Amino acid sequence: MADLPPPRMISAEQARAALPFAALVPALREAFARGATVPLRHHHAIAQPDGSEATLLLMPAWQEQGYLGIKVATIHPGNGRHGLPGVFATYVLADAATGRPLAVVDGSELTARRTAAVSALAASFLARPDARTLLVVGAGRVACLLPAAFAAVRPIARVAVWSRHADKAAALADGLRGQGFDARPAPSLRAAAETADIVSCATLATEPLIEGAWLGPGTHLDLVGSFTPAMRETDDACVGRGRIYVDTMAALEESGDLAGPLARGVIRRDAIAGTLDDLCSRAVEGRRNADEITLFKAVGTALADLGAAALAYRAACEPEGD
Repeated sequence: MADLPPPRMISAEQARAALPFAALVPALREAFARGATVPLRHHHAIAQPDGSEATLLLMPAWQEQGYLGIKVATIHPGNGRHGLPGVFATYVLADAATGRPLAVVDGSELTARRTAAVSALAASFLARPDARTLLVVGAGRVACLLPAAFAAVRPIARVAVWSRHADKAAALADGLRGQGFDARPAPSLRAAAETADIVSCATLATEPLIEGAWLGPGTHLDLVGSFTPAMRETDDACVGRGRIYVDTMAALEESGDLAGPLARGVIRRDAIAGTLDDLCSRAVEGRRNADEITLFKAVGTALADLGAAALAYRAACEPEGD
């Protein structure tokens, strides 16, 4: 048997170059429309010498006659003491028909870019076509990517940035101006939310930041944070006023923005208008009119990782100059 070529190693820099939002958003739209087998993600607690726990996270997915992949992530909350990131991730992509490994992709870059792209993909169905003003709540890694992602699907021109840390909001706004956006830090979260066409939250908040009373007619609310029941970015009025969509139905149990209102009877499960799969396959309609308030909640899915990794691999295989 002839020696097989080794898997391609795709670094963070190469993944960044291979996953521009103009290409990534359509690739994810196709992936969600096609669907995939996505088993429940695996969480494993790892005891640490100091008595704390780290987490090993495994996220597999595959498509028949396509690709198979798994993201392996380690979450060590105490890494900051050692000058290291709290999360490391690696993605392994294989041929689904044979299991042959094809590529190993930097999982941290892949995760950040696919997360922002999923928000933009949802907005392509749910935000008003003329949405020009974006409020970014948060100033972390994903927040930095959101304006460029939304600009791939809507004519975003003006960006307000709010963070609990004013210096970080100012730094992000400065960087966004360098990308051509009219970007400014927002002194008042309420005032910025009241005038935004799209409000996108990417935080680790455990108490509501956005109030439903602030949302004007036609606003699209995008929620990236809140990936545990103890985390929240919005109050009950937001989910009560908005037409709700999710990346997967797991969001109803995993996110405090939905699990809490469900438990309190603010909304029922049938209030969920559809998933991202439903939107991409046209099984459900998106925005119905210019005045409707829409809400999209994502908790992350291995299907998005698979679609992004496949795109990065195909780009890496293209001959230079093509």
